[in-house]
Amino acid sequence: MAHELEQFSDGSTAFVSARLDAWHRLGTVLPSTFTAEEAMTTAHLGGWNVRKSPLTTTVDERTLTVPGAYATVRTHPKTGEPDVLGYVGEQWQPVQNEELADFLNVLSDESGAHFETAGSLKEGRHVFITMKMPEAMTIGDGTDDLDLYIAAMNAHDGTASMRAVVSPVRIVCANTQAAALRQARSTFTIRHTSGVTSKVAEAREALRLTWKYLEAFQLEAEKMLQTSMRDVDFTNKIRRLFPIDADAGKRAKENNDAVISQLRYLYSEADTNANIRGSRWAGYQSVVEYLDHFAPVQGADDETARAIRAERVLIQSSVTKLKRAAFDAFVLAS
Repeated sequence: MAHELEQFSDGSTAFVSARLDAWHRLGTVLPSTFTAEEAMTTAHLGGWNVRKSPLTTTVDERTLTVPGAYATVRTHPKTGEPDVLGYVGEQWQPVQNEELADFLNVLSDESGAHFETAGSLKEGRHVFITMKMPEAMTIGDGTDDLDLYIAAMNAHDGTASMRAVVSPVRIVCANTQAAALRQARSTFTIRHTSGVTSKVAEAREALRLTWKYLEAFQLEAEKMLQTSMRDVDFTNKIRRLFPIDADAGKRAKENNDAVISQLRYLYSEADTNANIRGSRWAGYQSVVEYLDHFAPVQGADDETARAIRAERVLIQSSVTKLKRAAFDAFVLAS
């Protein structure tokens, strides 16, 4: 399924959201924010007891252990039976969903942040929990407010480390902002090796630097908002961000022209930029809006494409790098 949320045979879904439905209309919507314990219960994330089990193979009716190889196994939240999630090596150690929630819960205690969403993806192989920080970040006269969200993600199948992503979200169009200043730290990663618990504590300390990132982000964003930009300058910037080789084929050039045309529309005509029209901030927001909502997805219908874009924004480094490049480009006057 496009959304890749884990769904069970009884019709329930491993997803919980505070107050607002997600586009997929699945899972449980609670009337207010929720606790870490409620995230574990309502999103069916608790009691998995993720563990390693030695991998074996059968040769000539003999069962042999594969050296240094393990299956990752959970207790299925509905059936109670063992459920294989992936395979890992000797050094990999599990991080339980409860640990992920506890990690974010400390932030809640210290800052007033509250839980917004939690869920299981890819049949339990990946999980996520998000929080919303308590204070909005206001740019300009308040017409383009940003909130700070923190998403903690974990993989139980050995394909990724535990990580946290910090991003401001533009409320007027609800698209995720992943831009960061070159010297700022908006993400961190914790490897699945021995000592994970102590590294979680280090990660909590690292997140305190996020406020410095926000201050720097707001300062630069304010400058962009207050600086006007000609249409021709916007076009020059986006052509550098979305280049096309001179010897590219006709079809590739036509596709690139379509991208440039869409970006120019978002900058100069789209309602989402009405309050910030003509500024370098509007230029940056146009690129973000394009990547989050309009970037083409081959071979997918509209609903599937929306889901693919949403996942791409969250997990693909190429999208994050392009947003960072756009931020840097529009910070510069030339």
